[in-house]
Amino acid sequence: MKNIQVIDGAKNCVYAIFMATEEEFALIFHDGADIVFVEEVYAKSDEQLLDAAFNNIWQCRIRKCDAQGIHGIIFYELAEKMVYYPTRKDEEAMNPNGSRLR
Repeated sequence: MKNIQVIDGAKNCVYAIFMATEEEFALIFHDGADIVFVEEVYAKSDEQLLDAAFNNIWQCRIRKCDAQGIHGIIFYELAEKMVYYPTRKDEEAMNPNGSRLR
């Protein structure tokens, strides 16, 4: 199982963590990415497969204190943050001017 944190544009977002199977995770996160934007996810994969995967994932919320790490982050309604993650890898986050955030 893999843990996915969801960050969305809602003012009351709680940054929930959900468990996904290895197969579900691989459907969402490609090429070693651990950061995805939902718009890109749906542009790269089959909508019906994704809908089924997300329906399963949304039923598997886990408490943060019970999570054994976060393996990926999904951004919803936050396309403006794409510029900070050009490689879609958290450890390689960048400022818009190209300087590293870490």
